[in-house]
Amino acid sequence: MSLACAQCPVRDRAACAVLDETERGELGRIGRMVDLAPGEVLFRAGDEAPACATLVEGALKIVDTTAEGFEHILGLIHPAGFVGEFFQPFARHEVVALTRSRLCVFGGHDMERAIERYPALARALLRRAQTDVLASRDLLSLTSSPSAKRKVAGLLLAFADAASDSPCHPAAAFDLPLSRGEMAAMLGLTIETVSRRITAMERDGILSRTGKRGIALHDPARLSGLAERS
Repeated sequence: MSLACAQCPVRDRAACAVLDETERGELGRIGRMVDLAPGEVLFRAGDEAPACATLVEGALKIVDTTAEGFEHILGLIHPAGFVGEFFQPFARHEVVALTRSRLCVFGGHDMERAIERYPALARALLRRAQTDVLASRDLLSLTSSPSAKRKVAGLLLAFADAASDSPCHPAAAFDLPLSRGEMAAMLGLTIETVSRRITAMERDGILSRTGKRGIALHDPARLSGLAERS
């Protein structure tokens, strides 16, 4: 499926937002739109051809699977996020759809030529990479915390931040991209502990649950306080 940049819901937030309409059109001609079902693999460990993508809708996880089949989530990709390798093939990690997802996918060598042609795009991707590194450090800090309350609050706050259109305020409502089991595995907790922590926040008026995975955030300041001090 070809790219339709004019209708892209993340056109003002993705790295390509730094390009003008003509440049964006030229970039769009070397990419393709890909739809994934939950659990479908975008990039597989050992893929020979380098490739990269911008997430338009949905959520992705970057995972490392051990020889015993245990999956370790290394990172999450939210809409407008960039993922992939355009300098070398994938070595170990896989990128998997958590929900129904749509992406703009580019061949690695095509994107390499594009960033040589458009220095502004190269700078935007560098800033995106820096943001991803900081997010990974925050996640590492969370998983190493002894406090279950801080772990769950911090992960929920990260989801709310990722779902927001504003860099200053978390989203007032969002869907959890991970199941309780995936959240528990990621944080080194039990499913029961994750459920108890969310229930406690709901009882305290910090948030409420809507539907199977929906979260309405009522008091982001208190959630942030739990994430920082617990």
